[in-house]
Amino acid sequence: LADEAPLYERPTLSSEEYQAWAKVAPLGEVPKSNDICGDLLKLIATPDLASRRWIAEQYDSQVGADTLQTGGDAGVVRVHGTKKALAISTDCTPRYVYADPYEGGKQAIAEAFRNLCAVGARPLAVTNCLNFANPQRPEIMTQFVEALRGMGDACRALDFPVVSGNVSLYNESKATGGGSAILPTPAIGGVGLIDDYDHMMTMSFKASGEFIAAIGPHYPDMGQSLWLRELHGLEAGAPPRVDLEDEKLNGAIIRKLIAEGKVTAVHDISDGGIVVALAEMALAGGIGATVDAMTSEFAFNESQARYLVTYRDEADLDRAEVPFEKIGTVGGDRLSIGSSAVSLDDLREAHAGFFREWMEA
Repeated sequence: LADEAPLYERPTLSSEEYQAWAKVAPLGEVPKSNDICGDLLKLIATPDLASRRWIAEQYDSQVGADTLQTGGDAGVVRVHGTKKALAISTDCTPRYVYADPYEGGKQAIAEAFRNLCAVGARPLAVTNCLNFANPQRPEIMTQFVEALRGMGDACRALDFPVVSGNVSLYNESKATGGGSAILPTPAIGGVGLIDDYDHMMTMSFKASGEFIAAIGPHYPDMGQSLWLRELHGLEAGAPPRVDLEDEKLNGAIIRKLIAEGKVTAVHDISDGGIVVALAEMALAGGIGATVDAMTSEFAFNESQARYLVTYRDEADLDRAEVPFEKIGTVGGDRLSIGSSAVSLDDLREAHAGFFREWMEA
């Protein structure tokens, strides 16, 4: 079973043929936001970004009193009899995989890697559940093959091996001729190790007056962003590029900053972009922030290999060692971005409302 499993060579499409089938529109001209925080308030209430707290509270998340962190970038549980802890994260962005299966496969691995780094864990290994439609259709087999190729390249570059997994295929309805096929969803489960859980990091803002910085490269690429889809009805463009060298470098930088005690909060930037990450940090800590004015492209793009951090002392981050940009300070009861602002109370209500209203209706 380990090395002589059945091998199927099913037909696939070329990249050009797949793009013609997928009908992903070119990005074209990107709209502008007239109110960054107004857009944020709408975005954070959507199903993709809404709080899952209502669901999590239906279960016992503290079994055996081992749970050290829930609701952050990764869950963390302690290892009995030691100071060690395991960090666990699950990730996938199906809309990216549909638009570009290879880049989407890379991104699923990269985001799991980032989420583990963000809590101070050293990423160890991956498991997966490969959810796709009918692989007898060449376009679906192309999604499967290319997503796996992207995942493999990412795992090798990040030294983050796949050690187990399973497959769920034929997730579509014959009644619609495959028209109800699920989006390609190679769900990734990542696990990492924290050597001393006293150094575990969380994403919540900790104290007024601390500085906020973005670490990692910024590209003004808006393709496949939630902001475009949810606020402008556009599912267009290529997904964000995944530079695996940037991922590896910035993950190591984040883990080093955490180990040295130079940062007080860390959160990876993903769905919704930098303003959603800021809102999640503010809501987690119950403290607002004042942030520099930014364009729509900076606020809502979903560039990879990026993190937000807070730190106490200007001397804690050295530009010679850390590719960062200071963007604001922690404090207050609202999130202010340039001249736009929203209260934490309004953000919290919007964030919590979707599942609560849907499940309790």
